[in-house]
Amino acid sequence: MSRRPVSAPLLHTTALHSVHAGLGAVFTDFGGWEMPLRYTSDLAEHHAVRRSAGLFDLSHMGEVKVTGPGAAAALDHALVGRISAVTTGRARYTMIVGQDGGIIDDLIVYHVGDDEYLVVPNAGNRERVASALTERCAGYECTVEDLSLSMALIAVQGPRAEEILRGVVESGAGIPAALRPVKNPADPAGPADPAPTEDCGAPDVLCGPGILARLRYYAAVRATAAGHAVLLARTGYTGEDGFELFCGAEDAVDLWTMITSHAAGLAPTPCPAQGTGAGQETLAPLTPCGLAARDSLRLEAGMPLYGQELTEAITPFDASLGGVVALDKPGFVGRDALERRAERDGEPGTQQLVALAGQGRRAARAGCPVRDAEGRQVGTVTSGLLSPTLGHPIALALLGPSHGDQAPAWPEGTELVVDVRGRDYPMTVVASPFYRRPR
Repeated sequence: MSRRPVSAPLLHTTALHSVHAGLGAVFTDFGGWEMPLRYTSDLAEHHAVRRSAGLFDLSHMGEVKVTGPGAAAALDHALVGRISAVTTGRARYTMIVGQDGGIIDDLIVYHVGDDEYLVVPNAGNRERVASALTERCAGYECTVEDLSLSMALIAVQGPRAEEILRGVVESGAGIPAALRPVKNPADPAGPADPAPTEDCGAPDVLCGPGILARLRYYAAVRATAAGHAVLLARTGYTGEDGFELFCGAEDAVDLWTMITSHAAGLAPTPCPAQGTGAGQETLAPLTPCGLAARDSLRLEAGMPLYGQELTEAITPFDASLGGVVALDKPGFVGRDALERRAERDGEPGTQQLVALAGQGRRAARAGCPVRDAEGRQVGTVTSGLLSPTLGHPIALALLGPSHGDQAPAWPEGTELVVDVRGRDYPMTVVASPFYRRPR
């Protein structure tokens, strides 16, 4: 049995650690947590999410609750987005930056109830974000509480996610803003009817199938799943439809077990066989997935990862995410620096995040230099791989200003060269995301 070096920091483990060990997971240190990297095969787990459904333990993520009549105003001050405009039952992607505009972390904020918000930072930044929120919310009529070590987060992602959770989610709060509308039979041009709308014992509570089908993307409601109180959110980091279930750490094992037990009773997923030759193969309805598959899935979906695409050395505008910054909102931390940066697009010292696609089988990796047609280094790859879904190399890269008068600076179709271990490989600027799920 291997031993951890005496000087190595003690890693946190999630409430599901023993479950992962029993499944044969290979573990890795991620953000101070010992997390499953894979169970069987990175590729198999990736394809399972794209074609059927994957089950993730995301309990390393942080959960910071901000409550009180001044919570919305406090978060407007602390974060770059206008959180006061997020209605109850909805969520928003945002960031927390320093006074210089550098990204401390990217976050999702859920408006979960009257004067109550749940802020979800990345694992490695959790303590810093909680501390910054406590400091920035001082003077507002609210409290900040870090619940991270008492909570768990389980995600079901993929085309069959809703079907799988129908046997687990019993009911959920029928918050109007969180729900898609129901089709009026008298209005053929209206929205499609997503599900039955029967109540579940009360007019403001929907039964499981209804709440799952009608829950909007980037929405969250309090719900009951396998007898446990959860926050049910239609969010994810894979580019697929799916749900994330926040629960008490003490409920995590039973909730995971109930989800996997229900999925085991469903029919396998038919899909085209891989490789040469024709035919069909089947996938399990639900596959446990580790961080390796989560990383390849998020990259195909064009989603940034803190520490690679996002760092304290760059601003949201450099990461091509200036749209999350509400510059029309006064008085938030970092506003002056971000306003100055917004006026400098294309100037020396600025950057932008671009998507690149190549040919062949050789993938660019983080740190690979990127050069333009004249051979000048213009930036660096932040993430790259051979896309399991698309079959060709893809990458995200931070590039400086172009040397031409192009607008945008790096338009789609621009030909660049990436240096991969001393060999040049052509790549082309493309639209992000690389992959969009079928609707």
